[in-house]
Amino acid sequence: MSQNPQPTGVQVIPPEHPDADARSSSRPDRPWWKQYYPWLAVLGGTVVFNLLWAFPRYLTTDPRDSRSELDPNFHPHLGFLIAHVTCGNLALMTMTLQVWPWLRRTHPAVHRWVGRVYVWLGVVPSSLIVLFVLIPHRANDGSTGLGFGAVLWLGTTLWAWRKARLRRYAEHRRWMIYSFALALFTTYGRIVVYMMLHWGLNVNIRILVEATSWGAWVVNLLAAQWYLEYTARRRGKNLPAGRYSPATGAIRN
Repeated sequence: MSQNPQPTGVQVIPPEHPDADARSSSRPDRPWWKQYYPWLAVLGGTVVFNLLWAFPRYLTTDPRDSRSELDPNFHPHLGFLIAHVTCGNLALMTMTLQVWPWLRRTHPAVHRWVGRVYVWLGVVPSSLIVLFVLIPHRANDGSTGLGFGAVLWLGTTLWAWRKARLRRYAEHRRWMIYSFALALFTTYGRIVVYMMLHWGLNVNIRILVEATSWGAWVVNLLAAQWYLEYTARRRGKNLPAGRYSPATGAIRN
């Protein structure tokens, strides 16, 4: 009498089509909040707000217009700050193009080049300037949380780039989602400051800076993890029981 052996250990899910979420979420019978493009519009609006908030002050190259306190003993501080703002906003704009399903499906070569710009002209210089220039020459408030966020942003982005070079596109997509979540973490503080200035909210600025420097990227990573878990279950309803690992695309029994 023969028995069929049951599979054990690690079972790898076949890589999903990179636009499976875009196709499934664009079906007309789904509620609006499950559609893809409303959230893409929200992302685009956030990026535009960040762009309009950051650039007008620094286009003058006048130190008095800086939104961040400058170190009077470090004369290149303003130049590095302008470079950081430029590279950071470039990262946000290219990130928006990266998550656009139409561009990814119809112009894959453009998608790849936009990704290279995001990594090497956006994330890498912006995060390195934060770690080695801006943090050493700023007040201690929020510096630790900001530094951790910058390290994670740089690390997840380079790991995602490595996965793409190895043609492991399912893992590349998951790590890019983490990178995108970390790219947005500084926008919360600017939105809250804008609300404080225009709506008369009374908030302790030191507490606000410390809270947003940690809480924003932690919340964003949790949201990214929830999204990966949710979409994995939605695509694979008949997968074997076990714990799904979004980072590796595996079910561990």
